[in-house]
Amino acid sequence: MLEKLKEIIVNYVEVNPDDITTESRFIEDIGLNSYDFMCMLGDIEDALSISVDEAEIVNLRTVGEAIAYFESIQ
Repeated sequence: MLEKLKEIIVNYVEVNPDDITTESRFIEDIGLNSYDFMCMLGDIEDALSISVDEAEIVNLRTVGEAIAYFESIQ
């Protein structure tokens, strides 16, 4: 799942996919703003065939937290 998220993230910010780890923080490390983060979630929903709970995703700070959440709802 990490590789799939990297593919999606690089569509929103200029970042080397090799620099994205499970510890990477979306805003501080990767450089996503809140608008891009929400748009990116739409792409993730489509790619993984899931539906995220917006109340839950506001607490996701790192790629690893997102992976754990997405895997829990698949």
